[in-house]
Amino acid sequence: MQFEVWAPEADSVVLEAADVRCAMERDTGREGWWTAGAEASDGDRYGFRVDDGPLLPDPRSRRQPDGPDGPSAVVDQEAYAWREAWAGRRLNRAVLYELHVGTYTPEGTFDAAAARLGHLAELGVTHVSLMPVCPFPGVNGWGYEGVSLWAVHEPYGGPEGLKRFVDTAHGLGLGVVLDVVHNHLGPSGNHLPAFGPYFTDTHHTPWGAAVNLDAPGSDEVRAFLLGSALAWLRDYRLDGLRLDAVHALADTRALTFLEELSAAVDALSVEVGRPLGLIAESDLCDPRTTTPRPVGGLGLHAQWNDDFHHALHTALTGESQGYYADFARAPLAALAKTVTSGFFHNGTFSSFRGRTHGRPVDVTRTPAHRFVGYAQTHDQIGNRALGDRLATSLTPGLQACAAALVLTGPFTPMLFMGEEWGARTPWQFFTDHTDPELAEAVRNGRRREFGAHGWAQEEIPDPQDPATRDRSCLDWSEPEREPHARLLAWYRELIALRRTLPDLHDPDLASVKTAFDEDARWLAYRRGDLRIAVNLADKPAAIPLGSGRHRRAGGRVLAAWEPVEVPGPDGVLHLPPESCVVLADD
Repeated sequence: MQFEVWAPEADSVVLEAADVRCAMERDTGREGWWTAGAEASDGDRYGFRVDDGPLLPDPRSRRQPDGPDGPSAVVDQEAYAWREAWAGRRLNRAVLYELHVGTYTPEGTFDAAAARLGHLAELGVTHVSLMPVCPFPGVNGWGYEGVSLWAVHEPYGGPEGLKRFVDTAHGLGLGVVLDVVHNHLGPSGNHLPAFGPYFTDTHHTPWGAAVNLDAPGSDEVRAFLLGSALAWLRDYRLDGLRLDAVHALADTRALTFLEELSAAVDALSVEVGRPLGLIAESDLCDPRTTTPRPVGGLGLHAQWNDDFHHALHTALTGESQGYYADFARAPLAALAKTVTSGFFHNGTFSSFRGRTHGRPVDVTRTPAHRFVGYAQTHDQIGNRALGDRLATSLTPGLQACAAALVLTGPFTPMLFMGEEWGARTPWQFFTDHTDPELAEAVRNGRRREFGAHGWAQEEIPDPQDPATRDRSCLDWSEPEREPHARLLAWYRELIALRRTLPDLHDPDLASVKTAFDEDARWLAYRRGDLRIAVNLADKPAAIPLGSGRHRRAGGRVLAAWEPVEVPGPDGVLHLPPESCVVLADD
């Protein structure tokens, strides 16, 4: 087979593959590339020596059986026999479910997670959104310190394990989205700088030198990232990618990397004959992220909406620290603004940033499904000091209200694993660094960070302690007992309504109408012929919905957390404490 590697500054590159050791030749047709042919088959180890240096893994390695620092292994992508013919699932009517392979089950493997996918099919979600699966040192970690951006973490099950997972998901009607990290690589096991200018000091990021998207040599670096993204979608039959922290991509070129990526993914979608999507994580509050390319946008298909999360979180919990401060001043007003305007910060002053932030969304032209709405994510749980979920501090009624706002709201809903039954297990920050100095630095850094916010250092979980990961695994006995079983049934009911009622996946953001009472802690909104109301107070609420067709004809209760009557002739809805309802006009 033919081996190739980009090493533009090297004087020599040697290939070691199986029992072969040979000098590679410069590729006269591609500047900076080296090639060599050698006998090798699926599973054979190989690596490169640059200028007589140590044996290094292939930057485009498809498998790292011995971890990021070991040799690469050849992968025959055609060897896996796919069982399922899959036509794909579009994102515009999706219900996403964020899942971390290493803690979804105690086993922490693709196969163990696949065995639990029937639960998600029964729940009614449409897409599993996998957290990153690229290799990282050790066994356990979140995945955001991954390296080898074309490979699959071996302890999860490697390339074949991921294919079996995707195949099983597709057989159950579930799409699969994968979280990929282009803005940085992990601090350990990153060998790219030995090959070429993959990073640049032109820009600096929280992780050090920036990934080189615009400095000399950036054409090949961009091709490296584009090729990786397309390989995930093509070779593993994924349905989309979630792009981590795109606001951290330092890119001053006229044609940005994100535009190139969205164009390439759209072209691949046509080639393979199934829909493919890109979902951005961005804190810019910029609608141009998902605006189509022909009209000046980046052309991504959806973006996470942290503004919705922050408004909802403050309304539910009363927290006001850090970036919650602006939302906590009037949380129900903030929530009403986000569900009608897309962003809360749309050119408003952000006290957390100390400046004006965001850009208005043209709600008459921007489909609501381009925004992903959620009450919980890995970030919003795991970056808390103790990794505590909403279920540890909220009553089942308030959790039910959160579910109603996420699942009947205008945005593409997303759940974090276990949320659907009010999991009480924490989801904490955990690592498995094999470098003792790095492990100690991470441990002490975590303690200092939260110690500065008033936490006793001994209370902060040790990221390197295996028990921290073990505590973060879901407890699959919880859904079988109360109050979890009732909440799970509520999630199933709401998702079923979203699937069957066109008003709940109507993309017209401009048609959403809201009313709220900040002091009485209730909010109601209209979506077509539906009225959704939530009462976050610990006492009953009288909510004036006004006169209308559903009052004159009696109306119907489609779903309610607690028993509730339709409004009388006066149009007033009497909603029990910490409760919610979905009403339909007749």
